[in-house]
Amino acid sequence: MKTVMGFLAAAGLWSAAACSPSPEARSVEANADMLADNLETQADNLEMLADNSANAVAAAMIQNAADVLDKSASNVRVAAGEKIDNMR
Repeated sequence: MKTVMGFLAAAGLWSAAACSPSPEARSVEANADMLADNLETQADNLEMLADNSANAVAAAMIQNAADVLDKSASNVRVAAGEKIDNMR
């Protein structure tokens, strides 16, 4: 009985270890989140600048730059997710 319980406990730990991400995967995720958050913050700052601009053409250009930063942040998160999936 003790042998069976020991085996079941070992199997449970093994399955839990298989589900938890590696330190490298956690690092990729943390770095990607930090980079994406910074890009989104820059985009928010540009959007505020565009809202406060008196020049409509300049505001449109600034807003386009903010949109590019938002898309870049999304791309960083997607790329990190793919990288993490490849680490498993």
